[in-house]
Amino acid sequence: KLFYDYLDSTDFYISPVTPEARSRMNIPFFLQDSALDAAFLEGAERHGMRQLKGHRVVGGMRASLYNAMPIESVQVLVDVMQTLENQHAS
Repeated sequence: KLFYDYLDSTDFYISPVTPEARSRMNIPFFLQDSALDAAFLEGAERHGMRQLKGHRVVGGMRASLYNAMPIESVQVLVDVMQTLENQHAS
């Protein structure tokens, strides 16, 4: 809920999945400006988050939030996303 609430509150990131079809574990998303993909991945990496790059054909990002993922880690991911948005939002 925390992650989807953030995605739904911003135009900086895009969720390509309709709310009724969303997964609770694998969450694909895109940056509105794909030129910022590398900056997003670098920021995530600095916070110990890896493997967020989406499928090599589809692109975008994918967060895997399995049962063992603590809510604090999801909050760090949202914080990283907000930081990038604050730095680059027009």
